[in-house]
Amino acid sequence: MDSALALKANDQTFCQFDQPVGGGGYAWWYFDAISDDAEYGFTVIAFIGSVFSPYYAWSDRSRPENHCAINVALYGKDRTRWAMTERGSADLHTSSDRFQVGPSDIQWSDDKVEIRIREFGAPLPRKLEGTITLHLEATHSEVFDIAGNGAHYWQPIAPSTRVSVRLSRPDLSWDGTAYFDHNRGSRPLESDFAYWDWSRGDLANGDTVILYNTDMRQGEQKRLSRIFHRDGTNDEIPHPPQAKLSHSPIFRIPRRTASQCGLGASVIETLEDAPFYSRSVIETGILGERVLAMNESYVSARFRSPITKLMLPFRMPRRPSGRGLAR
Repeated sequence: MDSALALKANDQTFCQFDQPVGGGGYAWWYFDAISDDAEYGFTVIAFIGSVFSPYYAWSDRSRPENHCAINVALYGKDRTRWAMTERGSADLHTSSDRFQVGPSDIQWSDDKVEIRIREFGAPLPRKLEGTITLHLEATHSEVFDIAGNGAHYWQPIAPSTRVSVRLSRPDLSWDGTAYFDHNRGSRPLESDFAYWDWSRGDLANGDTVILYNTDMRQGEQKRLSRIFHRDGTNDEIPHPPQAKLSHSPIFRIPRRTASQCGLGASVIETLEDAPFYSRSVIETGILGERVLAMNESYVSARFRSPITKLMLPFRMPRRPSGRGLAR
């Protein structure tokens, strides 16, 4: 069966940083951006109950606040960096508009989000320090039930906005377009999802199209296609046919998106190639346009593998609570 993802009632407080996360659950706040010259990009993800943490998976999942992190990935030329240090509950501090894990924090006001980064990379221990500022324009309060069972929700808060990147380590400054969303759930992703792919791209007029394809473990397929306008409104659009992309080069993750017939879809660059997911810049066809889009593909069975979980600590170290930033 192929069905649209359900829309939950608007909820202005759903995405606040201090909303409770129950045992077995998770919450994350996701940011990505591409520079105006398309030479650089980043993703930042703030986790409580880190869904991709082997440590959380090995625990009884009763304390999601004891498995938190701010993941930072920089892309482009010689400035590629990765950091994701998991920390315990003593290093997590939240309020409705502030999220801090260890030495890094995120501050959200009415018209901007400021991400202050002080992290060490892994497996190469290079420092990441500086500030990323999203200048919020139109924001959205709609919340989508992406599994159709009330266990997993997604809120595209700022589908398209401007961003300023000012880092000291590495020495890097650029401006570009950014995206900001929030996911929250009451049980592990792998309990319900077999596979998903997600793409978001900006049209020539500044509107943003988001495409979600999810394959449930029970066999049902769900689709979402929406256009988010710069005035804060959004509409459903016809879901384009599925289009296969090439597998990721190292771990052979299957990738796909949706594309209008005749326009096709292709991978421009693979940003992350992990044992259970890939992140890529793709080109696809939407509403008659060729669109540059961010794409993610996730394979649940790969994450459930014990071998995968043993590999992850090399890129996701865990630091005891209260240790701060190692020098």
